[in-house]
Amino acid sequence: MFDNHLRLCLVLHNHQPIGNFDSVFEMAFRDSYLPFLEVFESYADLRLSLHTSGSLMEWLDRRHPEYVDRLAVLVERGRIEIVGGAFYEPILTMLSSRDRVGQIVRYSQWLRDRLGAAIRGAWIPERVWEANLTGDLASAEIEYTVLDDFHFRNAGLVDGQLNGYFMTEDSGSLLKVFPGSERLRYLIPFGEPQQTIDLLRGIAERQPGSVVTFGDDGEKFGTWPETKAHVYEHGWLRRFFDALQANGDWLTTTTLAETVDHVLPAGRIYLPDASYREMTEWVLPVPRQIAYHEAVSQLQRDDRWESIKPFVRGGFWRNYKVKYDEANEMYARMMFVSALLRQAEQEGLDQPLNEQARQHLYRGQCNCAYWHGAFGGLYLPHLRNAVYRELIAAENLLDRGTGRAGAWVEGTADDYNFDARTEIRLAGDRLIAWVEPAVGGRLYELDVRAIEHNLLATLCRRPEAYHEKVRAGEHRRDAGASSIHERVVFKQANLDQRLQYDRRLRKSLLDHFWDLDARADQVATGQARELGDFADGVYQSKIRRNPDRVQVQLIRQGHCDGRPLTITKGLTLSAGSDALEIAYLIEGLPIDRPLHFGVEFNFAGLPSGIDDRFFHALSLPASEALPKNSTGRASVLKSSSRQSPAAGEGQGGVLSSHRLGQLQTRLDLHDMRRLHLCDQWLGIDVGLSWDRLTSVWTFPIETVSQSEGGFELVHQSVVVIPHWEIRGDAQGRWSTVMRLKLDTSLATARAGESDPVFALKQ
Repeated sequence: MFDNHLRLCLVLHNHQPIGNFDSVFEMAFRDSYLPFLEVFESYADLRLSLHTSGSLMEWLDRRHPEYVDRLAVLVERGRIEIVGGAFYEPILTMLSSRDRVGQIVRYSQWLRDRLGAAIRGAWIPERVWEANLTGDLASAEIEYTVLDDFHFRNAGLVDGQLNGYFMTEDSGSLLKVFPGSERLRYLIPFGEPQQTIDLLRGIAERQPGSVVTFGDDGEKFGTWPETKAHVYEHGWLRRFFDALQANGDWLTTTTLAETVDHVLPAGRIYLPDASYREMTEWVLPVPRQIAYHEAVSQLQRDDRWESIKPFVRGGFWRNYKVKYDEANEMYARMMFVSALLRQAEQEGLDQPLNEQARQHLYRGQCNCAYWHGAFGGLYLPHLRNAVYRELIAAENLLDRGTGRAGAWVEGTADDYNFDARTEIRLAGDRLIAWVEPAVGGRLYELDVRAIEHNLLATLCRRPEAYHEKVRAGEHRRDAGASSIHERVVFKQANLDQRLQYDRRLRKSLLDHFWDLDARADQVATGQARELGDFADGVYQSKIRRNPDRVQVQLIRQGHCDGRPLTITKGLTLSAGSDALEIAYLIEGLPIDRPLHFGVEFNFAGLPSGIDDRFFHALSLPASEALPKNSTGRASVLKSSSRQSPAAGEGQGGVLSSHRLGQLQTRLDLHDMRRLHLCDQWLGIDVGLSWDRLTSVWTFPIETVSQSEGGFELVHQSVVVIPHWEIRGDAQGRWSTVMRLKLDTSLATARAGESDPVFALKQ
């Protein structure tokens, strides 16, 4: 190797998120990871650095250990450098310092043990960078990483200064940082190989001895749309490798490790908070994102654009937690579990259980479900469900480690979601319910511990900047392979007609008053006139605690069509119970005319369009109605020790049932006592029952979202709204009791466990 050779550091990043379908892992392996390795193996003079996320590496080692063995051989021969990082691909700035270092150290050890690799570098997921990462990376014995040249341009560097690597520092900790070329990201593999050679030759002639870094997704080589044919069947990758070898007299492919061992840093740099350019655009609020795109479009026609471009940047990654409340809910839940684990360790509790909980926590920190851009991310229910599954599993283990056994219940209050308001947490051995008194007194998370599922991991329909393309009906599919940032493809027809937006998050226990003649379709599309101020209003809260049950009482003095009303609702959880008792008392009602009142529920993680996910109803004898107190009103002001029969628990055994359609079915039901939503794959039956005859509407929530494959319609949740025409009694009062029962007996029987709460997935 000559000192004046241009060194090309090829850095590939392969990743599949926690919760992705096994078929997607397998397809990516067959279309990308395996064929790339097979081609690369035959080019003995080429070197590269490879990062594979821990979630993908564990799958590969379990399903295709022969592939991992082949990697180990190439590592031993010095042809592949293994780049480490955080085990389960979290956005590092989202984690506590403790969890950052823990994830990196744990994965480095795994890679050393399995591949015999000396881990010196780390991949920064989504290249989301903040200066305080420097010290944690150094503490985890990481010497260097790769970011985008966009970060360096934001710091004031220009083209001629980006052909090397740099030192950065924070509080005396040092780190080497390579600038990954954005130009190469768009050329490889979409441009002709000669275009890359020409670009590199120009740099070599101007700056002999330069270092140029390409760092990007390995899925671009076969998994991204139309790239499999382009890269392998049409021979792009072999032509690219042939071109690299043919120019070996001035061009050398090398690894990051070899570079830092033989080349001095180009200088010092302090990088601003950033990620790759596209990410800074996606995180902006939609109006500002549209304005940003319009401004860039105008500036690109200006002769001064190239000089202006380095100073144009978008937003800050952490604001995804502002743009999407649902992302913040997952983040807050993750931080809660992280704090529980830290406390358990400080108290010296069961070490093996702590280690199992730590792995679940780390898996629940996988980044993909916490944001959304060109990839489905947050919009994919199976990714959100996977995050909650891991976090609930971790909490189950930590509770077990504290010695909790049998039936128990507790109620606590704190600012759990970092909004400077108090939330309520009702937790028991079967369920955990999270309530926001300050926002409609809504139920925003409901964890079913037996199946590690958050039944309220919903997502509302909101505007996105790319919806303008959907409305325009643009369908542009460039010939051959192209970057996902440039493709406009519709996976279903008439998506522009499916664009709808919600006024508020899709949560439960939302209290509505509508016109008497409001129809289901009007409510579903948001066109029904809202007469009350309760759905978003502030409720006062109080927790009532008994040894075997706990209740949160929520009260709001509001208005309906100008008339003052008071709603008091109580949410009660009992020890050992898989049901929530929900009682309503409305005061101040007119006695001479009815009002139309409804309570909105949203249930997530129950897919549509599948035969084993369906609505059904049970025939309920009148004798099994929910109990009322001695005055005939539902007991809402204090806890009652009485229990109501749950769905399917009639005294004569299993009650008769009939199906009402799959879970996307729009139902307009009347004179109902019970309604059930069954997901046989999850093994759960969600049963709602009422103490009075009830009308019920159901409809699906579907979003039009963007993924690497194109624009698509995604089922997010099922809405169930019991509603009544209510009229006050002589005192202007009306009340009802409903019961939400989460029956997981099917999952229990399938698992063959007597106590499903701790039949955890390992």
